[in-house]
Amino acid sequence: MNIVIFGAGGRAGRQAVAEARLRGHRVTAVVRDPAAHGDLGDAHVVAGDVTDAASVARAAAGQDAAISAAVDLSQAPTQFFTTSSRALAAGLAEAGVRRLVVVGLASILPGASGVALMDEPGYPDEYRSFYLGHAAGLDELRTCDLDWAYVAPAGDFDHDGTRTGRYRVAGHGDPASRISYPDFAIALLDEIETPRHHRSALSVREV
Repeated sequence: MNIVIFGAGGRAGRQAVAEARLRGHRVTAVVRDPAAHGDLGDAHVVAGDVTDAASVARAAAGQDAAISAAVDLSQAPTQFFTTSSRALAAGLAEAGVRRLVVVGLASILPGASGVALMDEPGYPDEYRSFYLGHAAGLDELRTCDLDWAYVAPAGDFDHDGTRTGRYRVAGHGDPASRISYPDFAIALLDEIETPRHHRSALSVREV
């Protein structure tokens, strides 16, 4: 397949590029500054702006599916995630790309109580503006016509974790849960190759 990956320079994006290439896919890696990302293997690295629909459409031309792992911490979270969701919806539609898999955040998905993790007692509130930004971006996705999946770790990433080749879909969010970036990338590519979740959000964790 031809897969375009937005935010390919970040930790999740890099692992998605590596997993896609491991599976033999052709990858277009979209970053803000290609000169700063000469270490993305044999991916086709291009400059792009995930908040601009025309830029998204150019990068997505001729692609079969898209992954977005993009984030810009210099912008207000709600502004970035809503703008990028709208631009992805419009740009991918213009390019004729139907399948989009987005890297999500556990905080906005239901925990064991049924309410969002960020609203459960004792959940860290330090980054609530970031949580709310992700939630606003997901709300934008729900209004578009793409076949999207919003994939989040059930808790957080194991930043030093290695590839085990396994993961499972979690029944609910769990702050204690961890998953390595390489195993998370397997979940992303599985949803590209064999989509099982359509216009829905899911969380994944280590086996």
